[in-house]
Amino acid sequence: MRAHLFAGALVALAVFVVPAGAEPVEVTDDSGAVLTLSAPARRVVALAPHLTELLYAAGGAARVVGVDSYSRYPATVATLPRVGDAAGLDLERILALRPELAFGWLSGNKGSDLARLRQLGVPLFLSEPRHLADIPRTLRIIGQLLGTSATAEQQARAFEAKLQALQAHAAGGRTVSVFFEVWHQPLSSVNGEHLISDVITLCGGRNIFAGLAALAPPVTLESVLIADPEVIVATDVPPGVLSMWDRYPRLHAAQHKQIYQLDPDLIARATPRILDGAEKMCEWLRRAREAQP
Repeated sequence: MRAHLFAGALVALAVFVVPAGAEPVEVTDDSGAVLTLSAPARRVVALAPHLTELLYAAGGAARVVGVDSYSRYPATVATLPRVGDAAGLDLERILALRPELAFGWLSGNKGSDLARLRQLGVPLFLSEPRHLADIPRTLRIIGQLLGTSATAEQQARAFEAKLQALQAHAAGGRTVSVFFEVWHQPLSSVNGEHLISDVITLCGGRNIFAGLAALAPPVTLESVLIADPEVIVATDVPPGVLSMWDRYPRLHAAQHKQIYQLDPDLIARATPRILDGAEKMCEWLRRAREAQP
């Protein structure tokens, strides 16, 4: 495989020809590294689902030549080659696609894979969105990297306008305590540094596990019962799992029927669609306020 990778690296390097009149691009990625391109990238690969969506939203559809195994939006990505996922990247396939730039996920891709890509000469932009404001910021950076700044700016402003409208709608209401259930075995949640927690705050909620150290910590059933959240929202749990909370009728969320399930693609991915998930979250927290003013 080493020989194949070396040959692939030579092929990949062969495409880095500067178009006449192209302007150089320099940005700083979320790892703090400075990325410099001699011209906007014409062939790119996305190594995480949120990056695929951001590339398309920023006007880069024609430039995406490969995506990770779990990218499924927009539907047209179904025809693109798959290059791996968080468990591991197919470096040989990536090189065969001759990318001028790869978009990686700092905490979601294996560090060894990202380091190897750099060694093989593939420029790399690393993303690590933790806040809603990181989404329009990243759209604008992608626009610079791909030469699609007009589209990226339009999408970034549309996101910011919708975000401001949600903030204004939720402002002034009573804070509602929320347990966000990421998984049920083991029972897991998110801390205050997670993007999901930012959505909870946007909607006037308080993440009951915001103070924990881990980004997606395991939690105990007892700790949930003691915190007694007014609202429970879950994502990737199998059908019927949420009914377990009915065994605890004294739990505020169960007593007042404030238990919901949300598509993980609309809440856990840093893309413009997260505001669709935020709208649902804000509506559920509004109901909780009205149930208990």
